[in-house]
Amino acid sequence: MVSKNNKKEGSEVSVMKTERHIKKRKLKGGRASVGEDSKSVKMASSTDGKQRTVILSAITALLALCVAPLAAQLDVSHPHRRVTALKMDEASLMVHNELLNETLTLSFLSDHCYQCLFQILGTVPASQGPGLPSSAMFVVSTQHPLFLQVNSTISNTELCSVHFNFGEHGNYSLWIKNLSDASRHITCAIVTDKEPVNSNLPILVAFLVYTGLAILVAFGSFLMGFDFVRNLVSRMGSTMETERLINSELGSPSRTVEYSADASGPVTSSSRLRSLDTFRGLSLVIMIFVNYGGGRYWFFRHESWNGLTVADLVFPWFVFIMGTSITLSLSSALRRGSGQFQLFQKVLWRTVQLFLIGLLIINPNYCQGPFSIDSLRIPGVLQRLAFTYLIVAVLEIMFAKPKVESIPTDVWWFPVQELVLYWPAWLCVIVLEAVWLCLTFLLPVPNCPLGYLGPGGIGDFGQYPNCTGGAAGYIDHLLLGKNHIYQNPSSHVLYQSRVPYDPEGILGTISSVVMAFLGLQAGKILLHYKDLHMTVMARFLMWSFVLGIVSAILTKCSKDHGYIPVNKNLWSFSYVTTLSCFAFVVLLIIYYMVDVRRWWSGAPFFYPGMNSILIYAGHEVFADYFPFRWKMTDTQSHAEHLTQNLVATSVWVLISYLLYRKKIFWKI
Repeated sequence: MVSKNNKKEGSEVSVMKTERHIKKRKLKGGRASVGEDSKSVKMASSTDGKQRTVILSAITALLALCVAPLAAQLDVSHPHRRVTALKMDEASLMVHNELLNETLTLSFLSDHCYQCLFQILGTVPASQGPGLPSSAMFVVSTQHPLFLQVNSTISNTELCSVHFNFGEHGNYSLWIKNLSDASRHITCAIVTDKEPVNSNLPILVAFLVYTGLAILVAFGSFLMGFDFVRNLVSRMGSTMETERLINSELGSPSRTVEYSADASGPVTSSSRLRSLDTFRGLSLVIMIFVNYGGGRYWFFRHESWNGLTVADLVFPWFVFIMGTSITLSLSSALRRGSGQFQLFQKVLWRTVQLFLIGLLIINPNYCQGPFSIDSLRIPGVLQRLAFTYLIVAVLEIMFAKPKVESIPTDVWWFPVQELVLYWPAWLCVIVLEAVWLCLTFLLPVPNCPLGYLGPGGIGDFGQYPNCTGGAAGYIDHLLLGKNHIYQNPSSHVLYQSRVPYDPEGILGTISSVVMAFLGLQAGKILLHYKDLHMTVMARFLMWSFVLGIVSAILTKCSKDHGYIPVNKNLWSFSYVTTLSCFAFVVLLIIYYMVDVRRWWSGAPFFYPGMNSILIYAGHEVFADYFPFRWKMTDTQSHAEHLTQNLVATSVWVLISYLLYRKKIFWKI
């Protein structure tokens, strides 16, 4: 309408000017000729065309300036517009604001983040009028349910909030409406525009594949138990060499003795329990899988602070089994006549080896240039294992009895026999745990509250941003320096902590000693009740029950509200009791299935358990090489990451099997 009126007014003005010009010519020069009149009309028409062109150009430019922002705004506000490709654990959220004259601030808070501050996600402009909501698009995390809070930007007051669990790669709309102008009742409602993908489906597929393989292997082993099947396999080989190999594998005296020592016959102190190597191998396989990424699923990563995930189970179990192995191996050495000083030398040398190997593994930059000690990380997994092994082994050498005798069940101290027989060692461990408690809760930490166990950052409502780990973090900074500890702890992501913190630090090593000592008690049970399987399992169950009760008291059966929460970063006392409780139960089950009933040979976990140090060191050193890692077509796919990590883990299990067949074992 505006352009038509402008054109009409321009034409009328031009015609009026032409008529006045002709009349003026008539008055001055008498009667004008027809040619002159025609010429004048043509000139007027030409002038009119130029003016129209200029006017149209101006109008076009004006419309371009006005329409372009409007078009951009309409594109942004469209709930299904094409946006940047979402990454793993992300969803898109379109926020629609129908409030007039009210610019909004959108904040979020993960319900996995304990006592955290809301974090600003962005702002949403005010509505342009009734029926014209303004819109803004955001990307939100899908790992945990989120609290979304809508505040007024001007008054900073909360208008509404909503709790929602977003799905990966889903598209959602958050509508903010005022239902009644009089009461100003503002509501927030989330609508699903596009359904999310099922990111857990690859886990189900992988589970079915591995279950199918296990069933096939078990069925094949069952068939090989029949003589006619073995004969058929030997005939299919069609060579005498194949027959000789099969017979030697089944009837070789050396192999028979080895198998009987591992899984056949009664469990004695001299035999190697297959269940221990199976449990160790199970822990190691899970550790390799989560270290390689665990398919980039959050529950296969370490917990941000308090609580447990799958990744938080395996290292303590490894420590527990190490303690069990210590008592079995040292008891055997003492019965063979080894002296205490000789055993102490071996323990010390093995400690040095473990520490140096761990130091090289976690500091791979020595291959890329001159060695620099300025940023050398000192704590680590093998380093903690080294010191834990040293302390527990020394205690065992000092207080172990050279001759292990069965304990009668009719004595009064039978229920607490592990404590009574080895009370000096227990006294040392209790003193160590008392040191942990005193340092944790009584050591003054600058600018931090006494006994602080939080993650710092935005936790505890942002009051102590630089207090990550409390006394544990302070001791590492004081004795090791901030450049020699882990720089990116798991609390960085969720709690946005800003200081380095090492989950394998100095103070936590005390707790790992307690964990290994509890595993040592499991070994004592196996020694004292070597022929009484039901008694062994009953003792395991009793220890599990007692430790579970202690954990329930310390944590108040909650994640964050207990006296001492379960925390892997701190290796808190409740973390030790909880994981030891689980370890006794898992060991009981594996012991019953593998060594008592012999329903399961322990494969395939038995093989990496026999070569644990070699497999662990190898998976760290060769983590970035094929076939353990390759260039993926879609780096934002859980399925591809899961496939890569499972293949890498399976390759290490295969390597351990080949080493076992070749009788190659790396002992330090």
